Amino acid sequence: MVPCGAVLWRRLLRKRWVLGVVFGLSLVYFITSTFKQEERMVRDRNLLQVQEHEQPIMWKVKFSSGNSSQLSNQCRNSVQGKLLITDELGYICERKDLLVNGCCNVMVASTKLYSCDSCLPNGCCSIYEYCVSCCLQPSKQHLLERFLNRAAIAFQNLFMAVEDHFELCLAKCRTSSQSVQHENTYRDPIAKYCYGEYPPELLPV
Repeated sequence: MVPCGAVLWRRLLRKRWVLGVVFGLSLVYFITSTFKQEERMVRDRNLLQVQEHEQPIMWKVKFSSGNSSQLSNQCRNSVQGKLLITDELGYICERKDLLVNGCCNVMVASTKLYSCDSCLPNGCCSIYEYCVSCCLQPSKQHLLERFLNRAAIAFQNLFMAVEDHFELCLAKCRTSSQSVQHENTYRDPIAKYCYGEYPPELLPV
């Protein structure tokens, strides 16, 4: 035998006004949930924008000159150059004049300190090693700090990984999307290594 409660429930469900009430309550619940979710998203977005505006990115870059590699009489260097090498002290030399400790031989006449040969006033150079050497000038510290303070979100993963002035110059001088236009053409095909705040001017199409 079917319980009385079940029979009454079936009869109620057959009436249109009951179905209308159920549908109306469901619609109200859906609209309320949607608005709450929208408010939560707006609140989170505003909070994130405030945090980004008020809390600058904590970059790890150190500009002090007395780092551990110098104290141990060893130098990191730009490694990849076939003809030229720049060490972390800012010296640029021919690869054949690189000492076993990784530093340029400063006793050789062709070795230069903080050389900006091949570099333009906008901070773009035609030779990578000169870009790094020029970028290592102590006077470039403020320029690099300004760049870091307004570096785009896209660059955070790259530049937050560097820990000192030398590593920053190595990363900054490498070609990147800032150096090209239309994804396959250099903005400036000659001076394509840049340590400056801004990319080279776009070439006319």
